[in-house]
Amino acid sequence: MPTRAAIILASALAAAAPTAAVARSLPVAAVPSAQDAPIALLVDLSSGQTLFAREESRRFMPASITKVMTTYLAFERIAQGKLFLQQVTAMRPETFRLWHGVGSTMYLAENAPVTVDELLHGVTTVSANDGAVVLGEAALGSVPAWVAEMNRTARGIGMRDSHFGTTNGWMDEGHTWVTARDLVTLGGAMITRYPAFYRHFVGARGLAYNGVAQRNHDPISGIVPGADGIKTGFTNQAGYGFLGSAQRGGRRLVMVVATSPTGRQRNDASRALMEWGFEAFESRVLFPVGTKLAEAKVQNGGLRRVGLVAPRPIRVAMPRGQSPAVTLKVRYDGPLQAPIDKGQTVAELLVFFDGRQVSTLPLVARSSVASASQLQRVFNGIAGWMPWG
Repeated sequence: MPTRAAIILASALAAAAPTAAVARSLPVAAVPSAQDAPIALLVDLSSGQTLFAREESRRFMPASITKVMTTYLAFERIAQGKLFLQQVTAMRPETFRLWHGVGSTMYLAENAPVTVDELLHGVTTVSANDGAVVLGEAALGSVPAWVAEMNRTARGIGMRDSHFGTTNGWMDEGHTWVTARDLVTLGGAMITRYPAFYRHFVGARGLAYNGVAQRNHDPISGIVPGADGIKTGFTNQAGYGFLGSAQRGGRRLVMVVATSPTGRQRNDASRALMEWGFEAFESRVLFPVGTKLAEAKVQNGGLRRVGLVAPRPIRVAMPRGQSPAVTLKVRYDGPLQAPIDKGQTVAELLVFFDGRQVSTLPLVARSSVASASQLQRVFNGIAGWMPWG
């Protein structure tokens, strides 16, 4: 039976200790008050660390932030060859009657041709309710089919406490809810799995379509250096919310503020929280991408061990002015079972500051391991009885 194996990396990790220059006290933006953002979460995607959290597991109505799930699902289907950017569709007459001029819109005309690329720009830039509905119908034939796929996809990426009842977040009597933690999971998946699509569709300052020019209401892009999206939301029931991200110097932060009572408070809280995240912490690289951190035992494989490496640089976000002791632990369910593909996620790296776990990062197999031949199984069995086995 597989057992949980742990390998302690006991090196002093001197590179992680802040220098005197790093430890100096710096003025930073204020963390948003509860009045500005009753729900708030800031995660350093590069290190996996949560930098700030307030009510991150509390359910709330996301309003138009729902469209991030529609966008992510579209990216996934495009990558799988099931949806195409230049695919042409049109707004059905019955859809036009239901959604023409309802809330945020890209002013789609009845039966007028529109591409999937145009629909996605409408959804991501001007929060087009009509565009999100037409996109779902074009991809899977109906809104219910698209919503069902949204929920399956959400579960697949680890959104454990969210449910979607619409493609666009329009009020649906409470059938749509999320948590800040799940929205960060969604934003992180979009950025890391589909970076080219993310750059192409997210963060535009405005959109002109069908003779109407509109601006994006994103409160941080163009204001906070490095900010590039992602999505605002508002209804009278939900209040004001925002899922946003920014990148500086190799660091990527993802944040949520939600249920703010006014748009101004939502915007101020978003900017303050993002600036605070960059200024209050310094990102330090412990290991470059591809560094072998440990080996895992393999069962029934052509090799008895496989190297565990970092698929991206291993970073930590160090609080400025502090020098916590950094320890690392590699954990996996072992022995690993062959076959194993090179690059397959097979273990976790746990990062601790002063004995407190602050992040969990994936480790992947350094090489492929094929299933053992019959002769190799015999030799592996013998080796397993040896003291070095």
